[in-house]
Amino acid sequence: MDPDRSWFTRRSTLVVGVAALAPAALAGWVLTQAFAGPGSDGPSRSAPMSSSHSALSPGQRDAKPGSAADEGASTSPSASQSTTAAAPAPAPAKGPLTGRTVVVDPGHNAGNFEHTDEIDQQVDIGTGHKECDTTGTTTNAGYKEADFTLDVSKRLRTALEAQGAKVVLTHQADRPWGPCITERARIGNEAKADAVVSVHADGVSAGNRGFHIILPAKVKGGAADTAKIVGPSRELGERIAGNFARTTGSAPANYLGSGTGLVVRDDLGGLNLSTQPKVFIECGNMRDAKDAAQLTSPEWRQKAAQGIADGIVGFLGG
Repeated sequence: MDPDRSWFTRRSTLVVGVAALAPAALAGWVLTQAFAGPGSDGPSRSAPMSSSHSALSPGQRDAKPGSAADEGASTSPSASQSTTAAAPAPAPAKGPLTGRTVVVDPGHNAGNFEHTDEIDQQVDIGTGHKECDTTGTTTNAGYKEADFTLDVSKRLRTALEAQGAKVVLTHQADRPWGPCITERARIGNEAKADAVVSVHADGVSAGNRGFHIILPAKVKGGAADTAKIVGPSRELGERIAGNFARTTGSAPANYLGSGTGLVVRDDLGGLNLSTQPKVFIECGNMRDAKDAAQLTSPEWRQKAAQGIADGIVGFLGG
């Protein structure tokens, strides 16, 4: 057979076959569309499949993987399970001091040693003028009074907060020096504290041992007027003295106070300028080896803080 004619014959047959199949295919498509409803599992023909970012906000589209926006756009079960709500802040403890405010004043500041010009500035304490602050003392081994007072003050804060009190510290060594004694008094006054305790340790000659509480004298002059706080401050001091001795096993000072552990002074600006019941406590003598051994002991410092706290609780009627 002629090759060209053979090709023409096959082509004609193919065209006829395709023409015969087209109507059948069209009929099948019509039947499929007639029975397929909105709930069909087949893909929708009304909208093309979107890209992974087309449904996100502009900020989410620009987010990098792992960013807050990217995490917020995730809808996978694993992502939702890994996201947890922030834990609520613990509720303040409730106890006998709930609703009470106590200001704790850690004596001195370890940074005072490097800022003598600043702390030597004179301030008015009502009955005269004194240095803004002092360095405090140290043990013979170099343990600073300022480190001791801050440690005990923080322990005291924890003990008081456990009883429900609001506790304000005059500083936490979060400043290079100070504060001045005038500012220390002002912090207690502005807080309208129910009680203020300034924590210290003494620095007298060896052989002098024990603790003592310093009470405000009755003074009036300039910004100083202690008439209203002398009585309650004495009660606060007596409460602390009894509890401190019981808890620490330390005796009242053998070098002043006639064995009572109580001393009255009119030359301390922190007391003169206070309008709230306030005392100082000298927890021991850092220059005596036996007292220093106690003051440098964390276990003893915890007892000291607890003894002061118990005295405050007793004073405030807890």
